[in-house]
Amino acid sequence: MQRIARNLTVPVFLFVICSFTLTATAEQKFTLLFDGTNLDGWKQSGNWKIQKDQSVHRVGPGGSLTYTKSKIPDDFELRFEWKVGEGANSGVYYRPGQYEYQILHNQKHVDGKNPRTSAASLYFCMAPSHDATKPAGQWNTGRIVCKGTVIQHWLNGKKVIDFDYTDERWAFNVDLLEKRGAKLTARGGQLSLQDHGDPVWYRNIALREIGDEEPISHKTVTPEKLKPEVLEAEQKKLNGILERRKQNAN
Repeated sequence: MQRIARNLTVPVFLFVICSFTLTATAEQKFTLLFDGTNLDGWKQSGNWKIQKDQSVHRVGPGGSLTYTKSKIPDDFELRFEWKVGEGANSGVYYRPGQYEYQILHNQKHVDGKNPRTSAASLYFCMAPSHDATKPAGQWNTGRIVCKGTVIQHWLNGKKVIDFDYTDERWAFNVDLLEKRGAKLTARGGQLSLQDHGDPVWYRNIALREIGDEEPISHKTVTPEKLKPEVLEAEQKKLNGILERRKQNAN
């Protein structure tokens, strides 16, 4: 076992399987938010249960599992493991609004047809470079790194998203997310694991704050290109979102 912040322990394999390179000092700053034994600090409605493998599993309707003990720092690194059942959908929300690391069984869920809503995407904003998921029922490793205006998503040891949202190249992507109802400048949110009505499991959830002087090796990752028919379907979905918002406003 390796010691980390607040006298908590985290299994060594968490850091080994993620294949991330960090200094020893950075490793020590991680706080384990879920250690597989209890849900202290988490808010739920009884629909999330701890399993024998020390994971937490969505077992029925009731809403998201939200960490309420503290908010997500402005600059941070989050590590976690996840797996889904056949055709399942969930998400890791890490900033206010619609900052969502998509959790999905790409091969069976309709959102898997659009890279911008597929697993490890910044949902409805930025597509990963490629599908790096493992089959349904197998554990995946996720990582989110945010510093300043740079956002990175990792999946199974591969960096699949890395972009600066102030870069004009991504103006369309940012506008897409804002039309969905989010602001990329929002901060101070609570970590939330989405209940989308499907079987999903999480474990080894660890968080650390990134210091001002710490580099994060930003290098833009090119998102997967969307096919014309996917773009057409995406526009229809967006039109539906905007129309429902208009109706609710009236």
